[in-house]
Amino acid sequence: MLLTFLLLTLIAIFGHFEDFLGTTLLSRPLVLGPLVGLVLGDVSQGVMIGATLELIFMGNIKVGAAIPPDIITGGVLGTAFAILAHKGPAIALALAVPISILAELVISALFVFRAVFNKKFNQYAQDGDYKSIQRLHILSGLLKPVLMGIIVFISLEVGATAIKSFLDLIPAWVQSGLQVAGNMLPALGFALLMNLMFNKKVAPYFFLGFILAAFLKLPVIAIGGLGVIIALIVTQAPPKSAAANDDFDFDDAPTEALPVQNQHKLSKGILRAIFFRSLTLEANFNFETWQNTGFAFSIIPALKKLYHTQETMTLALKRHLQLFNTSPYGSTLIIGITAAMEEQNTTDANFDEDSISSVKLGLMGPLAGVFDSLFWGTFKVIAAGVGTSLAIKGNILGPILFMLIFNIPHLLLRYHLTFIGYNTGTKFLQNLAQNNVMDRLTAGASILGLMVVGAMPATLMNIKTPLSMGGGASSVQVQVILDQVVPAIIPLALTFLVFYFVKKQVKTTWLLLGLLALGFAGSIIHLFV
Repeated sequence: MLLTFLLLTLIAIFGHFEDFLGTTLLSRPLVLGPLVGLVLGDVSQGVMIGATLELIFMGNIKVGAAIPPDIITGGVLGTAFAILAHKGPAIALALAVPISILAELVISALFVFRAVFNKKFNQYAQDGDYKSIQRLHILSGLLKPVLMGIIVFISLEVGATAIKSFLDLIPAWVQSGLQVAGNMLPALGFALLMNLMFNKKVAPYFFLGFILAAFLKLPVIAIGGLGVIIALIVTQAPPKSAAANDDFDFDDAPTEALPVQNQHKLSKGILRAIFFRSLTLEANFNFETWQNTGFAFSIIPALKKLYHTQETMTLALKRHLQLFNTSPYGSTLIIGITAAMEEQNTTDANFDEDSISSVKLGLMGPLAGVFDSLFWGTFKVIAAGVGTSLAIKGNILGPILFMLIFNIPHLLLRYHLTFIGYNTGTKFLQNLAQNNVMDRLTAGASILGLMVVGAMPATLMNIKTPLSMGGGASSVQVQVILDQVVPAIIPLALTFLVFYFVKKQVKTTWLLLGLLALGFAGSIIHLFV
């Protein structure tokens, strides 16, 4: 059993290692669940539990200072305890939710604690010691996977037997209540996704996705394909205004500081190194300077090539240890542009060094909005929709498609943006803004994402009512009437109810607990099954 617990701990450490792997979603329950099942000899159960937890936590993403429940720790422990006790997804869910919330507190405390290293980073920068900056960035980043791995191992070693004994005592009616609650909880994930994309302009596409799934019974992958076609047709229309997107106004950027003619001092090998290092952008995330050490770590290969004295290296390192925060998926575009500006700084005696920080700060917000929307609101939604629709039936193809659908465009785009940023600088972004490419891309992403989200309540939530009207032979099932009017209307209504509370800024934790209570109580009084 010790070996089993060690393997499960390694799975949790692997999940928390995602901060070193470029936010590739390898930490999601849909991926880790099958690995836990493999270790415990029940891959099919691990796949189904992973899919169930993925639906519930689908909208939980780390944006800015919002730290969601730690579904890595909760998912691994919940899945492991449920399989060890020969229980199903309902029990895994009941364990994963509170564990995830408690683990979130530990991670938040770690993000606060990491700020104490900033003084040391600045000291190394003052000495021009980039090697120590690299080393401390890695070591500080390792704190999270190591700490959470220790917690997982202790929990398994101390609690596995006790949890199994406790779960064996749970009566059938409690398990039924948890099953109903589990069927309701995906509404929270869908509502959180809607909060990213839903507005009056694109709302019809949500309902189009729902109608295609509820009435025509189309699978999620087919609706995603239709969404791509519709998005392409709609976004090909000429823009109503030739004005550039206000979010991409670069007029304030110091144009004399922008890369005019790249001297190509940086080889493709150096740019590839920048790309691979950018995968660790969030490894040392903290609440004081955010992703700053990740940015510095990423651009150091360029700085080593460009600066050969302690004084110039010191100035460069100080520039890149300033606060930085953007979407990791578009970060290489900013890093590439910055590398080009650093290169121009070495060739142009009149170059304003302060403009490098100005351009970085000016690009952080706009690119975060676009790339978070594109990847969290589109690619992740499609990948999770396709993956969970297969995995919920125990099909191992679900997790595989999930990883491929998300990461093929993610890694390809991220890689090429490094070279685009270096070779074309902000002119690339200015051209996009002038042609309204960003507007059209955002609109197309919203259309596609909302169509898939709209299909999910009808295909991935199974909530029904056993109520009947009348008595005896004339009794009519309420669910039959509802299906004749609008199939899957209960999941749809519940999703919009949760969305209403999300818009009212009710905390995710309270919504989780509220849905659990509603499902459990509804099962006891035979309102829902």
